[in-house]
Amino acid sequence: MEKEKVKGIIEAILFASARIVSLDELVLSLEIDKDEISKIIEEMKEEYKKDNRGIELISINNGYTLASKKKLHEYIYQIIDKRVKPNLSQAALEVLAIIAYNPRISRAEIENIRGVNSDASLYRLMEHNLVQEAGKLDLPGKPMSYEVTEEFLKKFGLNTLKDLPELPKYKVDENQQIVIDDLIKDDEQTEEMQKNV
Repeated sequence: MEKEKVKGIIEAILFASARIVSLDELVLSLEIDKDEISKIIEEMKEEYKKDNRGIELISINNGYTLASKKKLHEYIYQIIDKRVKPNLSQAALEVLAIIAYNPRISRAEIENIRGVNSDASLYRLMEHNLVQEAGKLDLPGKPMSYEVTEEFLKKFGLNTLKDLPELPKYKVDENQQIVIDDLIKDDEQTEEMQKNV
């Protein structure tokens, strides 16, 4: 099949599906080798990077989707999204960060880290499709575990969880409290090392 026709078909599939389409699904639909489809998709990504294009092709967990370019948000928002955007509370953002950095974590473990009940935040994140159940853990009582969704990756512009920023290193004192001075010293040492490079 001609390459330009394949590009058109891929674009149509991604546009019509309005979700993340896996590479395997594209292979089944197009009946073309994975490597060839991957090369074509990389070409398409480059074509979409041009300033005269309003969309981009995004890779998420070995799948692909189309999205409007972030830099055009101010124009799109005025026309399309007249709804009130739901804001996540500080508590919900804390729970979301804990789950993102600790996939397959239980509610009890989340509450142990935060020190407070996290039911409401967890349910809110599930309503927004940012968090999902990840199966029961092999622990007493078989508690449910949680993980972030592909929607989370898409909204935060991540390909996989490996793209999350690295957490700072810290020390804990005898009261099990994080020692802030050590964090500050580490930051100063990092800056000093970067100056010497």
